[in-house]
Amino acid sequence: MNRPLRIYKLPVLNCRTGLKARILAGDFAIEACGFGAEALRVGELVFSTSMTGYPESLTDPSYKGQILVYTHPMIGNYGVPRVGVIGDGVSEEMESTLIQVEGFIVAEVTRHSHGRAFWSLDEWLRLQGVPGAYRVDTRWLVKTIRDGGAREAVIAVYPEWMRGPSWKELYEALKEWGSYSAKNYVMLVSPERPEAIRVVDKPRARVSLLDCGVKHGIVRELVMRGLEVVRMPCSAKASEMLEGFDGVVIGSGPGNPAVLRSASLSAAEAALSGKPTLGVCLGMQLIALGVGGRTYKLKYGHRGVNKPVIDLENGRGYITTHNHGFAVDPNSIVEAGFKPWFVSPDDGVLEGMKHKTLPALAVQFHPEGGPGPTDASWIFDYYVKLLERRS
Repeated sequence: MNRPLRIYKLPVLNCRTGLKARILAGDFAIEACGFGAEALRVGELVFSTSMTGYPESLTDPSYKGQILVYTHPMIGNYGVPRVGVIGDGVSEEMESTLIQVEGFIVAEVTRHSHGRAFWSLDEWLRLQGVPGAYRVDTRWLVKTIRDGGAREAVIAVYPEWMRGPSWKELYEALKEWGSYSAKNYVMLVSPERPEAIRVVDKPRARVSLLDCGVKHGIVRELVMRGLEVVRMPCSAKASEMLEGFDGVVIGSGPGNPAVLRSASLSAAEAALSGKPTLGVCLGMQLIALGVGGRTYKLKYGHRGVNKPVIDLENGRGYITTHNHGFAVDPNSIVEAGFKPWFVSPDDGVLEGMKHKTLPALAVQFHPEGGPGPTDASWIFDYYVKLLERRS
């Protein structure tokens, strides 16, 4: 911190929570009100354009290691429901059983009003030890991320009567933390051992799911279609995923796919085995890397529930849910027998790929997200048809 630090804050900070917050990135600092837990966390600063769905976003394991900014001005209107689980800890509605983000930044936290609300957003974050900041000019903050890209940041929440951490202390914490892209967050969100999820006595097929931090919505879509799903640790070998199974699903997860070399080789071996294989988000990146493809980091990523994609086979467009900061180079997958399937009309990013002769397909978006609410769920129907065709 050799140059003077410019601190951004709203003209009036009236913090009804009794908490203050400080946010420091490499080139700016923010003073705001705090909510949730009194804590200091470091992560990559990213944003989502979602207007609703904050419980799903906050529990998505793909956000592990990230501080999430929501662009919508008022968050928390409907509180947080208390939901159950289906078999071995799979949430009935959320994307995992815990909040996964390192911190949450919004313009305003509202008082909730909903019949199913069990906690307020403030209470929920506090119970799970996650700091949040509000009274932030999120329009300015998102523009800054769009112009300069996602970057590492630190958030600290403390009682307003305390001095709180100094900017120098926050800078030292940020410097010590290092680079998001160099870290392996999968080990924090992947199961330690196989976990079987079976909801019908006679399943239509049995599939293994490479779980590197999979969204529980993916599991729910599979079991809803009568499949028996066995969640496998991200360290599982291809032979473990193939033997005794009718097909394989390579799930979503956090971080840079390039640090998961072993998982990418296993994913590729499964995709090229001849058994129906479906990759979702990180799963697509792992398959691509394993077959010799390349991935690259997007400037600020695709995160939101209203992202369009175009099906190159028929020209149809779909509105889909996205949460990815890395993408696959479409030219790098051709020699391995894959072809582009979906693309983003906004920036041309590859959003899906399919093998030319084998039953292997992958999408970069989240077909289980359902903004429509069923716009892209047919991807799972298509995969089940591949399973039945093989059997």
